[in-house]
Amino acid sequence: MRQGRTKYIFITGGVVSSLGKGIAASSLGLLMKKRGLRVSMLKLDPYLNVDPGTMNPFQHGEVFVLDDGSETDLDLGHYERFINESLGADNNVTTGKVYHTIISRERHGDYLGATVQVIPHVTNEIKSRIRLVGQGEHPADVVICEIGGTVGDIESLPFLEAIRQLGLEEGYENVLYIHVTLVPYIESAGEVKTKPTQHSVKALREIGIQPNILLCRSAQPIKSEMREKIGLFCNVSPLAVIPAIDAETIYEVPILLHDEGFDDMVTQHLKLFCAPPDVSDWKRIVRRIKNPSKICRIAICGKYVKLKDAYKSIIEAFVHAGEENDARVELEWVSSEKIMQNGAELYLKGMDGLLVPGGFGDRGIEGKIEAIRYAREHDMPFFGICLGMQCAVIEYARTVAGFQKANSSEFSAETEHPVISLMPDQRGITDMGATMRLGKYPCVLQPGSKAFEAYGTTEITERHRHRYEFNNSYRENLLAAGFKIAGLSPDERLVEIVELADHPWFVGVQFHPELKSRPTAAHPLFRDFIKASLKFHETLEKNALSVESKVES
Repeated sequence: MRQGRTKYIFITGGVVSSLGKGIAASSLGLLMKKRGLRVSMLKLDPYLNVDPGTMNPFQHGEVFVLDDGSETDLDLGHYERFINESLGADNNVTTGKVYHTIISRERHGDYLGATVQVIPHVTNEIKSRIRLVGQGEHPADVVICEIGGTVGDIESLPFLEAIRQLGLEEGYENVLYIHVTLVPYIESAGEVKTKPTQHSVKALREIGIQPNILLCRSAQPIKSEMREKIGLFCNVSPLAVIPAIDAETIYEVPILLHDEGFDDMVTQHLKLFCAPPDVSDWKRIVRRIKNPSKICRIAICGKYVKLKDAYKSIIEAFVHAGEENDARVELEWVSSEKIMQNGAELYLKGMDGLLVPGGFGDRGIEGKIEAIRYAREHDMPFFGICLGMQCAVIEYARTVAGFQKANSSEFSAETEHPVISLMPDQRGITDMGATMRLGKYPCVLQPGSKAFEAYGTTEITERHRHRYEFNNSYRENLLAAGFKIAGLSPDERLVEIVELADHPWFVGVQFHPELKSRPTAAHPLFRDFIKASLKFHETLEKNALSVESKVES
């Protein structure tokens, strides 16, 4: 039920990066929704890129694509997974977006000859975008806004100034500041230290922001005397010093914070009158994640494996799929370049399944193709996503269909058989940002296919991020060689899903299913892939026992 005026919660971070502001924001969003409130979420990113679409995964991690085609920060993936809502372009704002808007207006003459400055023009634009996400047909009761970066960064200062001003404009009972900080444990001293938190809060107060609640990340419990000390020197109540102890799974964080009275404190400050949250369903999910009865080992063959955040949504999709199959999915990260050097068997033998994820560029491609061949020839469940699907097409064309020089025109412009080629709509495009096939598109499934069995329907929508596609000139040749097209665009022009009819579970998709997986509803393809991998695991165990018994006899 609509509470009246929209309330604003701002989450900042201090001491070091990667403290989990996104998980904290997502957890609070879940708890607010469980209280019956309408929640909207926003990430303010301080970099000058308009969006992360052209950034190297090693620097930024995963690019999370929304239904509307927006390329956003990976924290929006956490937001969607926790509050179980699809977000849009307005939910991720970068400094680049802000300055692009302001400069465009200045060139148009909208500022009537004024000198355009950080204050008020930049801060006013930031405030307008914060307020925007709470508006619409169904205005939000609460807007939870995460500010990227760490307090003290030069890049974040305009955002911090904007939220300081917004606090004055909206009033004390309508704005809440939460600061996520670090309370490190010094092993040689055998104690936790509060000084980094004190300095971080001091830096925030110098900007003009007094935090109302401190979320203190720590690997060790924070005793009451430490909470009192932090509260005293940071000018907050000791009750508002909330321990955020490391959890076994990120999905346990909302429950731990709720047990500490976190959401009660938030609603009391903001004068939000609502019932306590019912998190019983979330507790059941966490119990199943933490106490599975089976184990499944999946190899992920990619080229960004040194930075796991490049595959963040895939990792979480496996957690969801494991939970629904009562299994813990153990991921083995395999560099495609290592496979090129040492062969696939060294890394894949004994695995229960293989996933080849998306990516760009030709580095490590032959290793991915070799890994797919191994999975196909050994009846190992295979799941190819975007580039992984394209590599599966190349492998099959080379090895089975007789096109030995088959390739993608992305990797070899002069290839004799471009079984993967640039989409017609992409030809002639020179700007790289936000020009791919992006966002939600429909797909029609073939009855009787593995994809149809998973989804249980013939019409689906999934999120895309690609420039290249299955070359229809080779469609009949590959079908004749045993390839199966399980999903097409409604006009039958674009191949969206490929399978092998004579393989236990071999599926490649042009889209990114991991982006729509949720803790409360695992993505159907990930769920069925793990189901098939568990079955393959049983087969491996039976074969091993059979060999062992023969040796003993």
